[in-house]
Amino acid sequence: MRLFPTNGKFAFAIAATVLSASALAQNWPTGNVTVVVPWPPGGPSDIAARPLAKGLTQNLGQTFVIDNRAGGGGNIGTAAVTRANPDGHTLLITSSAPIVINPSLYKKMAFDPIKELAPVTNLLRAPLVLVAHPSVPAKNLKELMAHIQAQKGKFQYASSGNGTPQHLTGELFASVAKLDMIHVPYKGSAPAISDLLGGHVPMMFDSTIAIMPHIKSGKVKPIAQSGTKRSPLLPDVPTFAEAGLPAIESYAWYGLFAPAKTPAPVIAKINAEAQKVMKGADFQKVLADTGTEYVGDTPANFSKFVQAESVKWSKVVKDSGATVD
Repeated sequence: MRLFPTNGKFAFAIAATVLSASALAQNWPTGNVTVVVPWPPGGPSDIAARPLAKGLTQNLGQTFVIDNRAGGGGNIGTAAVTRANPDGHTLLITSSAPIVINPSLYKKMAFDPIKELAPVTNLLRAPLVLVAHPSVPAKNLKELMAHIQAQKGKFQYASSGNGTPQHLTGELFASVAKLDMIHVPYKGSAPAISDLLGGHVPMMFDSTIAIMPHIKSGKVKPIAQSGTKRSPLLPDVPTFAEAGLPAIESYAWYGLFAPAKTPAPVIAKINAEAQKVMKGADFQKVLADTGTEYVGDTPANFSKFVQAESVKWSKVVKDSGATVD
C-alpha cells in the first residue's frame, strides 16, 4: 500500500520546506525585531526585556525594539503576538499571567496561549515575599497567621491585580493555612505598595524585584519568601517551607515566546542567541541586583514547565473562585 505519490513531488516539497526554514534560521534576523511586552513601561517584565533586547541588538546587528502594549491583564499585547507573522521578527516577553493564569481567570479569551505561542526560554524568576506594614504585631509567620485568625475575616491583603501571581499566591496562602482574608486588588504593583507603605492595607505579596527597596528602607517588614531556597538579598528571611508551610512555592517568572507557527530552526536560533545574552555580564548583574534567578532553558523544557504551571494555577483559580468577568 502506497501512502504517498511516487513521483517524488511530496518528498521534494518536504525537503524544500525544511531547507527554507533552515535558511530563515541562518539569516535571522533580517531586519528589526519587535519585542512586545504586554505591560506598562517600567514594570517587572521590562527588567528582563530591556537588557535582553539591548544584548541581542549588540550581538546581531539588528535593532530589537521594545513595544509596551498594556491592557487586559496582559491579554492585549499577547494576543497581538499570536497574530503576528511567524518568522521570528515579532516576539513576546511577559510574566506568567497571560500564559498560565488568565485562561482560567477570564471566561472568554481571544487566544489560546498553549496552542498559539511557542515557548523559547524562561528568562528569570523571582520568589515572592510576604511583607507586612510595621504596625502589624507579628515578627514571624506563625504570629502573623495567629493575628489574621484573630481578625475573624476582617484582615485585608493587597495585590497588584486580580489574577496576578501576587494575588493567587495570597489565595494559596489562605487556602493552605486556612485563613479568612479580604483581597484588595490594585491596578499594578506600585499603587498597592503605596497603600501598604501608608498603612491603608496591612499586608501583600510581591516579587523581590518590586519590594526590595522598601524592605531595605525598613518601611515594610518581610515575613517569609515563596522560593525553595532563601534569596541572597534576604538571607535572614525564611522560606514558607522553613516556616512550616511547604505547600507554598511560587515565583514571578518571565518568559520569551514567539508565534506558534514559527519554524523550529528559528526558535532554536532565537533561544541560542538569547542564552548568550543571558549568560553575559550585563544580564547577570540584573539578576544579582534584583534577587532573581537565572533559568535559561531549552524550548522543549520550557514548554513542559509552562504546561505544568498552567495546571497548577488553574486549580488555585478554581479553588479560590477568582474571576475578572
